[in-house]
Amino acid sequence: MIPETPAAGGNIREIERERAEYELLFDIARTFDKHVELRTALGPLLSLMEIRAGLSRGMVTLLDRSTGLLKIEEAFGLSPEEKERGVYRLGEGLVGRVFETGSPVTVPNLSQEPRFLNRAKNRNREDMAGLTYYCIPVRSRGSVIGTLSAERRILGGDRQAQMERDRSFLEKVSSIIADSAKLRERIMEEQYRLRQEEGEGIGGRAPQRQKDPALREQGGKIVPGSEIIGTSNAMREVAGLIAQVAPSDATVLITGESGTGKELIAVELHRLSKRTGAPLIKINCAALPESIIESELFGHEKGAFTGAIRERKGRFELAHKGTIFLDEIGELSPQIQAKLLRVLQERELERVGGTSTIKVDVRLITATNRNLDEEVKAGRFREDLYYRLNVFPLHIPPLRERKSDLILLADHFAEKYAEKNGKLIKRISTPALDLLTSYSWPGNVRELENCIERAVILSTDTVIHSYNLPPSLQSAGSTNTGPTTTLEAALSRLEKELIVEALKIADGNMAAAARRLGITERQMGLRVHHYGINWRLYRSTKM
Repeated sequence: MIPETPAAGGNIREIERERAEYELLFDIARTFDKHVELRTALGPLLSLMEIRAGLSRGMVTLLDRSTGLLKIEEAFGLSPEEKERGVYRLGEGLVGRVFETGSPVTVPNLSQEPRFLNRAKNRNREDMAGLTYYCIPVRSRGSVIGTLSAERRILGGDRQAQMERDRSFLEKVSSIIADSAKLRERIMEEQYRLRQEEGEGIGGRAPQRQKDPALREQGGKIVPGSEIIGTSNAMREVAGLIAQVAPSDATVLITGESGTGKELIAVELHRLSKRTGAPLIKINCAALPESIIESELFGHEKGAFTGAIRERKGRFELAHKGTIFLDEIGELSPQIQAKLLRVLQERELERVGGTSTIKVDVRLITATNRNLDEEVKAGRFREDLYYRLNVFPLHIPPLRERKSDLILLADHFAEKYAEKNGKLIKRISTPALDLLTSYSWPGNVRELENCIERAVILSTDTVIHSYNLPPSLQSAGSTNTGPTTTLEAALSRLEKELIVEALKIADGNMAAAARRLGITERQMGLRVHHYGINWRLYRSTKM
């Protein structure tokens, strides 16, 4: 055990500070992994810098090669005039000078710098007292491609040590930005090369699809441009099978529980196929009454039945030269199954009430959440049709078997519905993530999406908390509470979560956390002791 001496205490604090910095850098790198576009990752990056590192008014500029100017890609806390400005010229201001020279700049006290006071029309000398300004170059492939800047108010303590820590941290962040930019540039080059190969048809052969796994994991998406999110081993296997079968015309049978994303897989198969420029026609066999599904699939002639006032093409005709996706194929009646079998065998059909034969050229993709093997044994599904459909089976794993993808999916849906609802969601709290990861998700990805949409709507402070999630998650076994949970226990859990969140924001300062929660320091101390919260763990969340 380390003796309780000032030197030992200092060493412990330094170790905690370094650990928190590594954790923050890891989260920043993870943020870039979740976004396909570099620009969309910069907002969350600056938010993490402000909330967890105490570096405010962050700004990232990148070189616009078409104009030769530095463009402000993302910035926090700028005035409307500064945002409207939008660009910096080479050598203009500190940002332009850092870009031109490639050397970082630190301004220890902005209130003592007339050039800052003159330019900052919405800030006075008192506002800028104690503010230290940093501007760091972002380098890629030996050249400067942009800048990263931020401010921190340092009123006491060892100012020089704090400035050195800040500069070191910002240099590491700028390196992450540069690496991310470099990776995206390589991906664009590779995609351009692949498009060139596809256009040329090298050797008369079908073009080879992307094989490099590094090109398949952008923003948690296995293949750039797709909507399929997940990097688990189960989803990697699915991605590999998609890449193999998509360029062919083989019939694919997608199986999996309801809500696993079978329709997204069908869309991806069509997108990567040689029929991608032709229509993709989707039909849910379970959503249509049996009386009209034949007409929907195969079309009808005028007067074929009451209400048929005009000729109508069916979905197979509309999908000619393209792909047709039949969801819930197990719901088809035996009569429709027989007609579908003929289309698969002969590639021709007759409309309802018609006599002429119509040739169709379609690629068929089907999906079901039923066990068709069992349906065949029970006599509810034609065996010959089953073998025609099951040319290339593709099973989609349930969410409980790919738990490592859950946080990626939750972040994706949080970002999606925050944008849709005009809200700012910066993160998902740790207790909320614990609930999400311990739940069994019988409704799979669809259920998760609905839960996150609800939580985004209910969030009031840019964070998704556990109490924003549906009661079914909070009262289930995932919370280690039975159905006899009392009001006191529920309130205690909420109180503990609020205290932990306040300590994180206040950098482990119990006095500041108490003020944020509107309680006294004594009440804060009693509650921290009661819940066994180690407040020292949060002392270094800001460096």
